[in-house]
Amino acid sequence: MEKDMEKVMDPEKSQDPFGAGEEVGGVRYRTMKWWNCAVLMIAQSVSLGVLSLPSSMATLGLVPGCIIIIGIGALTTYTGYVVGQFKLRYPQVHNMSDASEILFGAWGREIFGVAQILCFIFLMGAHILTFSIMMNDLTNHGACTIIFCLVGAILCFMLTLSRRLEEVSYLGIISSLSVFTAVMITMIAIGIERPNPVAYATTHPTLINGFSATLNIVLAYSGHMSFFSFQSELIDPTDYPKALIAFQATDTTLYIITALVIYRYAGPGVLSPALLSASEVVSKVAFGISIGTIVIAGVVICHVGAKCIYVRLFRGTHKMNEKSFRSYGTWVLITFLMWAIAWLIANAIPVFNDLLNMIAAAFCSWFSFGLEGLFWLHMNRGQYFSSKRKIALTVLNVFLVALCCLICGMGLWATGTSIRINAQTAHKPFSCASNA
Repeated sequence: MEKDMEKVMDPEKSQDPFGAGEEVGGVRYRTMKWWNCAVLMIAQSVSLGVLSLPSSMATLGLVPGCIIIIGIGALTTYTGYVVGQFKLRYPQVHNMSDASEILFGAWGREIFGVAQILCFIFLMGAHILTFSIMMNDLTNHGACTIIFCLVGAILCFMLTLSRRLEEVSYLGIISSLSVFTAVMITMIAIGIERPNPVAYATTHPTLINGFSATLNIVLAYSGHMSFFSFQSELIDPTDYPKALIAFQATDTTLYIITALVIYRYAGPGVLSPALLSASEVVSKVAFGISIGTIVIAGVVICHVGAKCIYVRLFRGTHKMNEKSFRSYGTWVLITFLMWAIAWLIANAIPVFNDLLNMIAAAFCSWFSFGLEGLFWLHMNRGQYFSSKRKIALTVLNVFLVALCCLICGMGLWATGTSIRINAQTAHKPFSCASNA
């Protein structure tokens, strides 16, 4: 029986990342409907991103801020669609590492495999950091910040123990309602309190500040590295565009309204995360409600990252579908190690915006723009100038690759400079001091 469970799958069925394991009992992964996928997309992206956008708009100004939010939203809708088309063309793709192997061969698989795991872990660290900010705000710094980070990491780890995305998607509903409610409370309260109702149509930010603010917006739309994994667990992968449209319509609308309203009434001094800009009582209420999205969005990110490693280890066998101690124990070990490293990162880079900007520059530039441009160029090789439409799309996708290089290079420079400047006054690494 043991040999039968470990036998290699039929090559045709192994085109699906979960292969013949779906047919032998045990854990079934391809169980999601399109709305489960949309909920996961919203839960993952509309969390840390929306909380940083009002401060970005304060730096950029109303008009440039709106243009950049809408423009990046349009571009990432297109690149998200390209991800779906690439997955349908190559059913064996489960994550960005698999897709990079098609583009660059074995070395591309390894480089981007490491990069995507690092990106997931850094994002998890950002959620742990946000959890500690929330707890310091709620308790008036009732304990050491390192302890709050540890509590957040343990809570997230416990919720990441399920191996199926469909089960996580139901937690995603709680996350989506949590962030929506917290943001609405904050907007209403700031609109009533009007702490500094001054807003500027345009501003004159420095290159570093302007680019850092733009990176926050890039991060708010940076869920693409999970899209292959989400589509892989759909019952019908062709339903993916429905989920993408529902997600992008929701997040762009919420981003614009939130950034405009909070900046309009909180003024140039609006804080990041934006919940801190309301009065002390309202801030505590909003943070208490937002615990759902702070924790669960991190859980979604960890699940996808852990699944990348899990599938890599057990692909081609039935082991990942087993309900055995070995299979489930491997899943638990992977998630534990990821949260442990994320906890270290959260304590090592304790400035919220700097951590988010580093993630956006180093990783999200490639996973949300650059690779998608290369995916399209690969799928349409030899047809770049076959029609006016193809010419236009060729120009667009070459632009995406160039934009990726600009965001990555300039973003890392701006973030590094910001970290060096903030190092003199910011919350110190591995410090018990409050970071609220």
